[in-house]
Amino acid sequence: MLKPLNARPFGYKNRTLCCDDASLAELAAEHGTPLYVYSSEHLLGRLAMFEQAFAAVPHTICYAVKANSSLALLRLLGKAGSGFDIVSGGELTRIAKAHKPALRKTVFAGVGKQVFEIDAALQADILLFNVESESELELLESRARPLDIPARFSLRVNPDVFAETHPYISTGLSAHKFGIDIKVARAIYRRAAKSKYLIPTGVSVHIGSQIRATDPFHAATARVIELIRQLRKDGIAITHIDAGGGLGIEYTDKAFDPAAAVASYAKSVLTATEGLDLHLLLEPGRFLVAQAGALLTTVLNVKKNGNKTFVITDAGMNDLIRPALYQAHHEILPVKQTSGARKPVDVVGPVCESGDFFARDRELATTKPGDVLAILDAGAYGMTLTSNYNSRPRPAEVLVEPEGARVIRRRETMKDLLGPEIV
Repeated sequence: MLKPLNARPFGYKNRTLCCDDASLAELAAEHGTPLYVYSSEHLLGRLAMFEQAFAAVPHTICYAVKANSSLALLRLLGKAGSGFDIVSGGELTRIAKAHKPALRKTVFAGVGKQVFEIDAALQADILLFNVESESELELLESRARPLDIPARFSLRVNPDVFAETHPYISTGLSAHKFGIDIKVARAIYRRAAKSKYLIPTGVSVHIGSQIRATDPFHAATARVIELIRQLRKDGIAITHIDAGGGLGIEYTDKAFDPAAAVASYAKSVLTATEGLDLHLLLEPGRFLVAQAGALLTTVLNVKKNGNKTFVITDAGMNDLIRPALYQAHHEILPVKQTSGARKPVDVVGPVCESGDFFARDRELATTKPGDVLAILDAGAYGMTLTSNYNSRPRPAEVLVEPEGARVIRRRETMKDLLGPEIV
């Protein structure tokens, strides 16, 4: 049985917010802020939830690297048996460096694969390519032939299934740039099966991200299963189905049971695939890593403008862009627990943009310069979306492990920023 896992590894002990047993106040004092902090136990616990939920069928969990591509986290997951879902040659290189054996359990997705990326993935002998267009399939064959390396592939089909999520992270409709119309996929597979250098291995689907309802996953998987039945009638030996990722979390302070969410998701997928001899590929990203991480930031100033109160922090939209990009909600907690009245404030950064905010009209306890705040659920699409806007160095990262906390990425310096430039 799995050890019970709370929704987040962050909680107060003696009125100080901790990540597992590590004091966030001490980590902020030792390493400075802005600072990303992750829990290794929580990340591995989420992976174990998926492994247990799908234990009854052949499967591979392929963590979506785009969610958080830290080498230390990739190594942690790889050693625990995870495969990976990548979308670039850079992410392929990260897998090779973090845990090379996992290349055999890696799938390569993305609508704009380049020649050098395809060549590198073929030579690395990855599990398969998730192909997003007929022209890409032709390119894949043209690279496999001179290398004399047959390419295993799935077509990423577009099932035209609606999933309620932010429009920027919805991918399953015909209006989106992703995938191939499921109605024409059968004919493409038939043509590809005649090639010596293309091996039709699976069918792939991914309908979006941060999806909380499970019915869309069932509907999309069922449509893919019907295509697989047709392909098998054609004599095309499909062995894998890639159900994609997209399972969402709870970003607010509402109760959230991650184990129940995974169980419901597994039921929706497994009932659609029941009775078929298939190897199931799953690509969770956010669900594994988001709630394992937080961004620590120090209050620089508290400013009043008319009726508004602004809490200005040393972290900005370049450190965590999700609120500005997606209007995303993140819970914000003081590292040192305080009593007293909570008042509505805007928590904002120092970047020269009105969109540089983490929360608007949020009820927070009184804060003062020097206080440290923790922005929760920042483990996914936090560090990977950072930038050097306003010539700001990117944050450091710390991993909390049972044996202690360690730096897994040092803070950038101005020397790092200026290094590639030529005057």
